[in-house]
Amino acid sequence: MIDETYKYERKGLELKALLEITQAINENQSETVLVNIFKFTCLVHLDIKSLILYVSKDDIFERKISHGVKGKVPLTLNADQVIDEKESGQLQIQLNDEYTFDELETYLPVYHKDKMLAILFLKRKSSDTELDLDFTQALTNILVVALENKRFARKQLQQEVLNREVAIASQVQQMLFPATLPETDELKAKVTYYPHSMVGGDYYDLIRKSDDVVYFCIADVSGKGIAAALLMSNFQAALRTLLRSDADFGVIIHQLNYTLIENTKGERFITFFLGEYNFRTKSLRFVNAGHNPPVLCWEKSKKTELLEAGTTVLGAFEELPFLEIGERRSLDNFTIHLYTDGLTEAMNPQEEEYGEDRFIGYVNSHMETNPADFHESFFGKMKAFTQEVPLRDDLTLLSLRFR
Repeated sequence: MIDETYKYERKGLELKALLEITQAINENQSETVLVNIFKFTCLVHLDIKSLILYVSKDDIFERKISHGVKGKVPLTLNADQVIDEKESGQLQIQLNDEYTFDELETYLPVYHKDKMLAILFLKRKSSDTELDLDFTQALTNILVVALENKRFARKQLQQEVLNREVAIASQVQQMLFPATLPETDELKAKVTYYPHSMVGGDYYDLIRKSDDVVYFCIADVSGKGIAAALLMSNFQAALRTLLRSDADFGVIIHQLNYTLIENTKGERFITFFLGEYNFRTKSLRFVNAGHNPPVLCWEKSKKTELLEAGTTVLGAFEELPFLEIGERRSLDNFTIHLYTDGLTEAMNPQEEEYGEDRFIGYVNSHMETNPADFHESFFGKMKAFTQEVPLRDDLTLLSLRFR
């Protein structure tokens, strides 16, 4: 009769333990609260004296509970330290000499399908007490699945936040680019932009200062993602402000460098090319700040040249070590192709880069082609070269034809 009464009492306690943990889960209590309820439930209702609970996270088992244990036990277990011999039903845990689980009586692995989610080590209050291991394992399973669900929900929420941030950064980046490019008798422009991901690090712009003067630029910020997009947004704002202020060409470049240093403390840099063409004087001024040199096509003489004069990358030095402003005169029928390194670094299946020589060779054979037609034919040629191999970087090509 005493045994029957004891069994009923045990069942009652187990039911109470189950109720407490499930109620806490339904109330969406925090992970800390759930772990503490589980611990005290085991100690108070299940006649457990000592316990350690490890829960799987990525490739390690994290210690969530350690109670009543005098010996030193590890905070984490690497997955390769836990050897599950399913045929024999034995679990081997390889520990350094400083750690031990010897004072604990038994262990209960917790699985979901074939994946081990947790390991519970425990010791009874009395050797006369019989533990209901099946119930203890089931209760542990309920806790661990709840913790796993919370972790999954947290990851999902973080991913949703990240997706929103990326979408916003992508919108910000799109706002940096000109809404339209000119398509007139005196100036035709075409851009092709392939971001490596939703948010790229390339920037291009074309600004008509007056009837006589037009500015055009291309840039590539080190790094990618939201930080790169925000930095480029700040860079564009600074550039446009300086261009409106009628600042000297050299002052513009120095001030952009100062702005980057202030914002990034030298941790990021930008390669940049800025050109200024005056239709009245038929003159071109430019500065190349460590960028891939644009290709200038002199249509009358059927020759090309690379525009390299300028300085080093912006944002790397507090003071630019040198600055040369390039100038070309008597330019009236010409084309300029500006591009980022994603173009020359595009790879084919044999891991061969497209390269600068191929691009210049293509330009030389299409000297007097309008930008829109040039882009259509060129990217058809590049597609045949890469054979759909994904880009390793953002790719931008901006072509301007002046008449």
